[in-house]
Order: sequence, then C-alpha cells, then structure tokens
Amino acid sequence: MKQQHLDYKVVPYPKIRRFLAAELRSAHHTPMIHGLLEVDVSRARTFLQEYKAKTGEALSFTAFLIACLAQAVDEHKAVQAMHLGSKRLILFDEVDVLTYIERGVAPMPYVIPAANHKTVREIHHEIRAAQAQDVAKAAVGFKLVQSLPTLLFRFLLWMLGRDPQQMKKYVGTVALSSVGMFGKGAGWGIPPASPPSLWVTVGGIGEKSVLVDGHIALREYLNLTISFDHDIIDGAPAARFTQRLKELIESGYGLPNSTVESEQAEAEAATKKR
Repeated sequence: MKQQHLDYKVVPYPKIRRFLAAELRSAHHTPMIHGLLEVDVSRARTFLQEYKAKTGEALSFTAFLIACLAQAVDEHKAVQAMHLGSKRLILFDEVDVLTYIERGVAPMPYVIPAANHKTVREIHHEIRAAQAQDVAKAAVGFKLVQSLPTLLFRFLLWMLGRDPQQMKKYVGTVALSSVGMFGKGAGWGIPPASPPSLWVTVGGIGEKSVLVDGHIALREYLNLTISFDHDIIDGAPAARFTQRLKELIESGYGLPNSTVESEQAEAEAATKKR
C-alpha cells in the first residue's frame, strides 16, 4: 500500500529556474568586488509623484534607474568591457541592460538594447510591453536549451562566454536587478557572480534625517550594491563610475519634469482614452 505523506508536498522545479541556476553557476568563479552605496532619491521620487499627478502615468522607478545606469556606463565604457580572447577586451558603444521581469512563477531575463539612447519613458514602455507579453511566447527561446543535457548546456554557456557579440545579445553588457520591491525599508542585496562585468542590485529605500541647507530634513535613501568583475575593472575606474551613477540618480536624470514633456504625456494619455 502506498504511504501518504501529509507533512510535506512535492512541487515542480520550473525549467526556467534550472536554466538560470546553470547560467549563474557558469560564472561561479568570477572574482567579483562589491560596493554598498546609499543614494538620495528624494528628488527623483518627487518628480515621479508629480508627473503621475499631472499626467496620470506612473513611470517605472526601475526604468529611471536603468536610464541613469546606461548614461553612467556610456560615460565610462570601461566598466562594461568583455574579454575578446585572452589578450584583448572589447568595448561596445551601446549599453544593453539586462534586467529581470516577473512573469508567471519565475523572473524572465530581458535585455533592453541601446538603453543609453533611450528616454526614461521609452524604457518604461518597453518594460511594460515585455511584462504584458505572453509567457509561452516569451519563453520560446529557452525551450530548446532547457531540453539539452546538463553537460551540453554548460558547454554552450562556455562557448557563449567566448563570443562577446552573442553575450551582448543574450545577457547584455551590464545588468540591473531589484530585490527592494520584495520588502519594506532599507537593505542591500549581494548578487551572485554573473556574466556581465557590471551588476547593479537595487535594494530597499529607508528614511534618514539629514542636514540640508542648514535645516534638518527627512530624505529617502536607496540602497544600491555595485558589483564589478575584478578581472576587468580596477578600483579607480569603478569609483569614478559609481560617483557618476550616484550624481545622475540624485539629480533625477532623464525624468520628464519639463512642461513640454508633461504636455506631451498628457496628450498621449488623452488619445488613448478616446
């Protein structure tokens, strides 16, 4: 007689999770260095709130961070360098940002190509379109590799790592993932070693009382983890990049706070309602 177990249950391990696990293991020995950063996002969040109140459109905070990341990388391209053989590095002009989008039971990797040439609104709409895409269609590219034997799959990942053009196409040149959305308050996330030489992990947001223009003010601070492949990126360029990224985020870079951009968004929203 078959014994019934009432104190636990067995559930499937999704194929997409197995794919991501194998991908991360392929870069397990990458010597990553991590920097923990606090960034004042009070101005940016105020811009986003005011923009939503005026236009009715809630722009993605992640899209804003991707725009800032792409601009900072565009100014410091060394941080997205990739190996081209054992003696050379390749520096792409375009900044392709890998991010993860929640669809179904597991996050799906999605690459935003040439993010350094796109506005916050363009990145926002691209993310929303990807989220709305049918899961089955979105996973078509993974079905073949998921069916391969583990040994063959790891060999393909090794081959992919030797081809910067294919790496750029499938895993981007830099990555941004968010763990802050899963909880409240401040907190950092430390990512695993990964194929891109630069990985930004978005943590939580906490409030702090600070001195602003001689007065105590309550400000919102975002926790960021900036991770670099130390085989490629040294401390000095990493520090310069990090400082520039902080400046862009704190200034509200790329956010549509002008009258012209707001009026354009209002007109588009009105057109959609008709």
